Amino acid sequence: MFGLWPSLWQPRAARAISPELVALYEQRADLPVSVYIDLLAKATERIDVLVYAAVFLHEAYPRLNDLLRERAAEGCTIRIAVGDPNSENVRQRGEEEKFGHGIQSRCRLALMHYRSLLGAQGIEIRTHGTTLYNSLYRADDQVLVNAHVWGVNAFGAPVWHLRRTSAGKLFDTYAASFDAVWNAALPVEEN
Repeated sequence: MFGLWPSLWQPRAARAISPELVALYEQRADLPVSVYIDLLAKATERIDVLVYAAVFLHEAYPRLNDLLRERAAEGCTIRIAVGDPNSENVRQRGEEEKFGHGIQSRCRLALMHYRSLLGAQGIEIRTHGTTLYNSLYRADDQVLVNAHVWGVNAFGAPVWHLRRTSAGKLFDTYAASFDAVWNAALPVEEN
């Protein structure tokens, strides 16, 4: 169509850097765990975590649950969505990453780590079976986005750190994505 009327085609100018982009990391393994912990520790209103497992946080920072309890006690709403280990999407991701049942096992381990938070005021944990395109670690108006790449383990995939601004929509896109998954996720019951 534009071949006939080339004047109708107006490419949008690309911005080299978004005003929302704080930092870009080549792979998650490049981020010290302190980046995640500092972000979560500064949250005053909300913490949202969307992952399949992310057990690296508990492994590297054993006080994670204490930190989350402290944030909740200060009035911060905390929502954690972990992959359902029985989900077809979790199983398929393990195959694609040549990780086998490892991801399913890590989802179970993540649920085990978070189990002591069940019933805590201000903290809710759910499981989801969605295709996880990105893991999200949100603290108020900042989010770390671990962008998943087919066949690559999450630790080897890039991460961008975004901050909500009035001039952009990236942050809000990821916040809406979290909400959509959260609304379809199932609460983890206390046993």
